[in-house]
Amino acid sequence: MPSWGEVLEEIKEKASDAGPHDTLRREYLSELADYTERDVILYSSGWTHLSKPSADFSMTDGDIQGLMEVIYQLERDDLDLILHTPGGTPSAAEAMVDYLRKKYEDIRIIVPHAAMSAGTMMCCAADEIVMGKHSSLGPIDPQITVPTATGRRSVPAQAVLTQFEQAKEEIKENQQNLSHWTPIIRQYGPSLLTECEQALSLSEELVLNWAESYMLANESDASRKAAELASRLSDWEEFKTHSRPLSKDTVEDIGFKVQSLEDDQQLQELVLSIYHITSHTHVHTETAKIIENHAGRAYMSSLSKDERGGNGGSGSVSHGGLQQPPPGPPQPDDRD
Repeated sequence: MPSWGEVLEEIKEKASDAGPHDTLRREYLSELADYTERDVILYSSGWTHLSKPSADFSMTDGDIQGLMEVIYQLERDDLDLILHTPGGTPSAAEAMVDYLRKKYEDIRIIVPHAAMSAGTMMCCAADEIVMGKHSSLGPIDPQITVPTATGRRSVPAQAVLTQFEQAKEEIKENQQNLSHWTPIIRQYGPSLLTECEQALSLSEELVLNWAESYMLANESDASRKAAELASRLSDWEEFKTHSRPLSKDTVEDIGFKVQSLEDDQQLQELVLSIYHITSHTHVHTETAKIIENHAGRAYMSSLSKDERGGNGGSGSVSHGGLQQPPPGPPQPDDRD
């Protein structure tokens, strides 16, 4: 299997070809489909590869258009979804899950690096998840955008509710505390607390229903196990931060059904080859998001104009000069 660095050398060798990144990526995707005899769809965001914070990396309702494009003319009943994402809105995850589950009887989600937040929620709708020792999921506690003295920022919905309860208790104990809490409470609009409660409820409800219907469907007492899984994943107080990576061992302890990527050496090599070339694609072409199938049909979006200083939006990736990608990509765990 070519390593991350060896993939870079392959790109350089094919630099005279039309689209060396696309050519290699599609070769690897096709090889994976041949090996598994399943449809393969890659959904990858450049959030870990491009040092430019951007909303373009997040899952959005518009991703349905990408899925529609790449599912067109695929005919198998089983899917391997390679997922690398920082997450996005629960509504986007719900739309994608509903669409995929109507098409496929069996869905396996492979996480070559990280599937956070709403990406973790989607994993609960898989029949099986594949993770390596380097892979991670994340908490699903919803984030709420609130105005502050320094501008709008995202905060955990549970933190808002917890802080409001703290304010009520302290003001009840001593009315003089009102002057301390008034500037903070003023940030809360008339509907913010209800929005926080509804956001928490929605995230838990989706995960509970998906885990019970798919991932834990064959487990005894699936309903109780799914409820425990959903509750723990949304527990902001346990994980402390929304961006905390949860390892394979941790998510298994939470209740996920996980297959080790290292258990199948050939699968590991094919998946990580796809991840390496996809990483290079994001960096070298400033592609924000890639949705692509094993047959070569793809839907891609570049960084928006504000982030890259040019025209953004959907379309084929550009093929500029090669840059040195960031260090630390996942590498295969070779076994004797």
